[in-house]
Amino acid sequence: MAYKEILTEISDNILTITLNRPEKLNAFTGTMMAEMIDAFREANTNDEVRAIIVTGAGRAFCAGADLSAGAATFDATKRTDRPERNAGSIDDPDFNWSDERVRDGGGRVTLEIYESLKPVICAVNGPSVGIGTTMQLAMDIRIASEAAKFGFVFSRRGIVPEACSSWFLPRLVGIQQALAWCYSGKVFDAKEAKEGGLVHEVVAPDQLIPRARAIAKEIIDNTAPVSIALIRQMMWRGLGMDHPMEAHKVDSRGIYARGASDDVKEGVVSFLEKRPAKFPQKVSNGMPKYFPWWKARKYS
Repeated sequence: MAYKEILTEISDNILTITLNRPEKLNAFTGTMMAEMIDAFREANTNDEVRAIIVTGAGRAFCAGADLSAGAATFDATKRTDRPERNAGSIDDPDFNWSDERVRDGGGRVTLEIYESLKPVICAVNGPSVGIGTTMQLAMDIRIASEAAKFGFVFSRRGIVPEACSSWFLPRLVGIQQALAWCYSGKVFDAKEAKEGGLVHEVVAPDQLIPRARAIAKEIIDNTAPVSIALIRQMMWRGLGMDHPMEAHKVDSRGIYARGASDDVKEGVVSFLEKRPAKFPQKVSNGMPKYFPWWKARKYS
């Protein structure tokens, strides 16, 4: 698929997705939403992709939603340029809150990232507010440039957090920090983001992409793709479990199934022979039969 508002490149088994509206500080649009969803879906089925990096073109990561529609920006009933978003007036007594058209675009993106079978590294190169920050929450490791800024600015726009951030953010940074940032709606720097647990590392601007790629390469060069896919889903989905027994069930299935796999045989033998492992199994056809272990989740 040819993209208009993102760039994609695969190099050394790393897919780099670059938000590409630099003249608009990579402000988020419906087109960008659709293209990001497509890129993540494609990556899931492409065994050449072992890790994903998301970054922004120019001086910003993502300045949030494109506000060029002015006061009608978030009013789906007034957006003549986005008729597919209009689910009708909420004053209608028969209004359907579960209508697909009610769903926010940021949430569609983060849910797609959540389903990823490849590790996702966010390289925050500059300002990121609103959806620019909340889209990062479903990514696994956030590396920030010293020039990066963050902001959950929704309360200052009279709106509420989106992109499933009310689920992700408290789990990442704790409820107290999540509420402090969302209540104030302030924009804060990379140092505060790291201190608050939002980002993993802060690096000089010219070291951002090299550091993100180094993290990706460490994963690619030393681990089994199927193990990484399972670990990612085990960890993220485990955040919603109500008892450790649920984790024990999933862990046990993984140990039993993977224990008999060619990957594990190679992993053990290569260790004993003191050589790098060459894991034979691929995500596209090597996932164990118990995967996926969760029931389908639907918006309604």
